[in-house]
Amino acid sequence: MLLMAILMGTLAAGIGSVWVAAALSFGVLSRYTQHMLSLAAGALLATAFMHLLPEAFESQAGARNLFLTLLVGLVFFFLLDKAELWHHGHEHHHDAALPAPRHQAHAHSGGHALPHGHADPHGHAHSHAHVHDHKPGSWAVLTGDSVHCFGDGILIASAFVADLRLGAIAALAVLAHEVPHHMGDLVVLRGGSSDRRIALVKVTLAGAVTALGGLLGYFLVDRLHDYLPYFLVVASSSFVYVALADLIPQLQKRLTARETLAQIAWLGVGMGLVMLVSALGHAH
Repeated sequence: MLLMAILMGTLAAGIGSVWVAAALSFGVLSRYTQHMLSLAAGALLATAFMHLLPEAFESQAGARNLFLTLLVGLVFFFLLDKAELWHHGHEHHHDAALPAPRHQAHAHSGGHALPHGHADPHGHAHSHAHVHDHKPGSWAVLTGDSVHCFGDGILIASAFVADLRLGAIAALAVLAHEVPHHMGDLVVLRGGSSDRRIALVKVTLAGAVTALGGLLGYFLVDRLHDYLPYFLVVASSSFVYVALADLIPQLQKRLTARETLAQIAWLGVGMGLVMLVSALGHAH
């Protein structure tokens, strides 16, 4: 009975929050793409600095160890992005080394060289732009999201072990505070791919890790609870990295005063939503 309640609560919180976020991002707010970038940046930063890090530092773990974990996490996600860029670049050079298809060879038979990266008059675009299609942050946000959801699962399991009603409240609180954060995840992933279904599947799978955390938390709650602050800090490092390396640079454009105010307002909305639901969760 208790294990079933933990699994239901963690799945509802982990996957339910993703679907609510998708309904908002792809439905009601889908027309406000640029504003969603600002909201995502605010939500990710607030999740890290106003929810995860304070919770980690309230534990018995030493501040020095937690800051070291944060530093290592930031460097790790930077290197993860570098590896992904290298992988895309390697694929591009491999494709460029392949012989051109016969119809393309015929199109270039006139011997006229084209500037690197330009399309020819017959509409054959050169593939060197492929490497620029990659947007940083996708793997970082998925990794951090999975770690974060795993930690949420442990928290929900701990609450259910203490009391069933407390567990239900914890699951509801996690669902609520994950919605603005998952909206940010979907914006990041949509930046690297125009397919919203793929983005939704990836974030849903990350959300399902909540159930894994709940399952392990049920059996190993005492042991895993000691490592929970480090899970929170690793997740924080991914959100800070994605916000500062991917989202904020996209917002640094020359805009009118009205557009700039709207950008700042949506940034504040993202932060405010996370802080509001976190405060409600702590109150319960």
